[in-house]
Amino acid sequence: MKALFAVALGSFCLSGCLGYHIGPAKPYYLRDVHTIAVPTFKNHTLIPRMEVLVTDTVIKQFQQDGTFQIASDGNADATLKGEIIRIDRSPARSLRGNVLATTEFSLAMRLKYSLLGRDGKPLASGETVGTTSFFVGTDVTTDERQALPLATEDLATRLVSGLSEGW
Repeated sequence: MKALFAVALGSFCLSGCLGYHIGPAKPYYLRDVHTIAVPTFKNHTLIPRMEVLVTDTVIKQFQQDGTFQIASDGNADATLKGEIIRIDRSPARSLRGNVLATTEFSLAMRLKYSLLGRDGKPLASGETVGTTSFFVGTDVTTDERQALPLATEDLATRLVSGLSEGW
């Protein structure tokens, strides 16, 4: 009787895991996409070489996520094309006693993207924004340049999770 109860209890506990599988849970419309090519994005800003930084960060984020593999243009199931359309810096905090002097800035980077299938048809598209904030020392331009990789990482994380999770 105890053995029958143990078997019934064990099968009841294990039945809760039916339907689950280990591995990435891609959105349905990307079910046939296993590899993605990421050519260098286009840069529509005045900041030089941003396209290389953003593209490399997105590729590294895809590799870290693991849902899709990175492949060359000819071997990929889909191609991710992107355009850096804007980088904005806005004041976030002023100096106490002098509202015209800014001590902290917010930095926002906008990317317009489209994921194209092998046949050239769009699978997904949209815009994503990466943000960060930075404090100002003596040189605002240098401080902003040092904050750009942080905004780029945030943008890449949002882009890759949006594609791999479908939202």
